[in-house]
Amino acid sequence: MRLPATTILVLAAILGDLAVAVPIQDSPRQRLLDGKPLPAKYRKNPPPPYTPEHRDPYDSAVDAIGEKLDPLPYRNGDGASVLGPWNRERARQNPDIVRPPSTDHGDMLNLRWSFADSHIRIEEGGWTRQTTVRELPASVELAGVNMRLDEGVIRELHWHKEAEWGYVLAGHVRVTAIDYEGGTFMDDLAKGDLWYFPPGVPHSLQGLGANGTEFLLIFDSGDFSEESTFLLTDWLAHTPRSVLSKNFHLPPEIFAHVPAAERYIFQGSRPSDSLRDEFPAGRHVKKSRQQFTHRLLAQPPKNTTGGRVRVVDSATNFPVSKTVAAAHVVIEPGALREMHWHPNADEWSLFLRGRARVTVFGAEGSARTFDYQPGDVGIVPKNMGHFVENVGDEEVEMLEIFRASEFRDFSLFQWLGETPRRMVADTLFQGDKEAGERFLKEIKDAKKDEVTMPPADDDDKDPGSMWDDL
Repeated sequence: MRLPATTILVLAAILGDLAVAVPIQDSPRQRLLDGKPLPAKYRKNPPPPYTPEHRDPYDSAVDAIGEKLDPLPYRNGDGASVLGPWNRERARQNPDIVRPPSTDHGDMLNLRWSFADSHIRIEEGGWTRQTTVRELPASVELAGVNMRLDEGVIRELHWHKEAEWGYVLAGHVRVTAIDYEGGTFMDDLAKGDLWYFPPGVPHSLQGLGANGTEFLLIFDSGDFSEESTFLLTDWLAHTPRSVLSKNFHLPPEIFAHVPAAERYIFQGSRPSDSLRDEFPAGRHVKKSRQQFTHRLLAQPPKNTTGGRVRVVDSATNFPVSKTVAAAHVVIEPGALREMHWHPNADEWSLFLRGRARVTVFGAEGSARTFDYQPGDVGIVPKNMGHFVENVGDEEVEMLEIFRASEFRDFSLFQWLGETPRRMVADTLFQGDKEAGERFLKEIKDAKKDEVTMPPADDDDKDPGSMWDDL
């Protein structure tokens, strides 16, 4: 006897529901959704992140940009859709702001800023933009300036109240200065090189090569402003010509065409390729005994299980840099800049490549997670615990910069490994002896691993999302 088509459909639906309700024994695909067996449609196709059905008790990272997802405020069954105005690109850049991990808590201040949101001052052959305490209130110890100079373009002769630390992001640049004893300093720098000029040291910068240069400047005060720079042209424009005449022993009419206002950034003449040809002549001219530059990327890195680290500070390899220390860090895909904190200074970071997430722990139960892309600035106040996780499919490259003479950090892994085992087990695993023994075995070798890669062994890998291995 043939059953009517409608009856067949009803029976199929009933059997389908029964199939969902019957647990699949000993199956790695069996999971629970709100305490009920996982619906059959999710066993092969888990619900994507940022949907009401998605579950992740481990708060795993999601690369919203790489996976082309639109983050929405859904988390483990809670939340709702967005009905009002919505900036999709901003949401993709900040998925952990849209859907914070369940571990985030409290009212920690904002610790992220993008140079893309900074005002750009456009000049002849170049531009500049800054991130200071005015743009990012957490940036109280350091200020950053991103500057571009085309071929032959000069950042005019000037000096600052603050010390200046510079890192070449691209291209080539010539730096010139005199030291406190009147010694002349000149050097040509390329990508990965840096300089440091103490407060008041007069200097200038000029772009070299076909594309000139772009660099990051760091000043040892969050209140710094590019507008407060002491410029040669600005000073002379506001000095009577009679005084200029007396000072330089020349008739006052010589100064008739001195610029009436600051030049700041302007197109200059082509410099000689030889520093020797450019070195000033004169009986009293002498070469500086100070070394104001350093080849950071040329120094051998410390290779870790998950990346590479180079540290530069006055205590180890750059004596002149008394107020700024830094680390250049590369984090491979899947790796983690291990959980740590810095005891002597706030961390001011610039992300150069890749996509990362950072959770900052501020004590008193407060924690907040931020996401970073190239051109973003991050702040971590001193002594606040944090990590940097590579969430994308390419290396994360970043600069960690500090207002300090020495780079210092404490590793959580190392600290626990060098603490009495009984005390660690009592603190973290009281009532779970098996888990405690496994944890103590893992931290037995307490060696610091600044950028750590989870082991490939399935038994030890991070548990990941609840939907993994479905």
